[in-house]
Amino acid sequence: MVTTRDLRERAGEEPITMLTAYDAPTAAIVDEAGVDVILVGDSMGNAVLGYDTTLPVTLEEMHSRTAAVARATEEALVVADMPFLSFGVDAAESVENAGRLLKEANADAIKIESGRHTVELTERLTRVGIPVMAHVGLTPQQVNQLGGYARQGTTENAARDLIELAIAHQEAGAFSIVLEHVPANVAARVTDELSIPTIGIGAGGDCDGQVLVITDVLGIEEESPSFSKQYADLRGEMARAVEAFKREVESGEFPAEEHTHVEEDLGELN
Repeated sequence: MVTTRDLRERAGEEPITMLTAYDAPTAAIVDEAGVDVILVGDSMGNAVLGYDTTLPVTLEEMHSRTAAVARATEEALVVADMPFLSFGVDAAESVENAGRLLKEANADAIKIESGRHTVELTERLTRVGIPVMAHVGLTPQQVNQLGGYARQGTTENAARDLIELAIAHQEAGAFSIVLEHVPANVAARVTDELSIPTIGIGAGGDCDGQVLVITDVLGIEEESPSFSKQYADLRGEMARAVEAFKREVESGEFPAEEHTHVEEDLGELN
């Protein structure tokens, strides 16, 4: 089974793979494929819950989805996102919320969308035994403050701030850091500066690993970010399957004889 220690030791060595999953069947497929880390991301808000952003995702939704993923996972490290306002308001409550995801939902670690305000929290969480994956660059929970989903770290000052923030979270005890939607050369510099692994999404190929949202990988969404890649067309396959079902029911082709059972020993029923 993959552990946080395993990931630390792989920094600069073997590439790390990470995908999101939000349900047991998907988690089982990802796990069986040998992916190192399954992230139960608050991206579930956009990907599967029908929200426009990640902000409405609740701790209860995260708890339920994490537990489902953990039940189906045997080898991968399961990391649960801390949803908006489940951390950073009250320190004690933040620790309790994170602890519940490990103690009750069986996550192996939690991920925090990070800023200066989360350095002390990261240190406190790791001190009580809760592994933390930090997340810098584009942090979707800050969408209203950022004014959209623009690339981060695009000026010299912003890049320096991003590098310093990543270092601060490493020093606070984070076991890895997600770098989202930042210039590849900035991500490469962060990776060089850290001894813990970086996992990129829209951050170039010099990170220690890569993560994508599963619905983008499978081609379920109509549109995907420019930094993502669709490896299948499940949206098209699903549409064809649903249309075929509708057509066969309407024509009487389904259910056919092989899909039904007749019990012979019932006597007269009328």
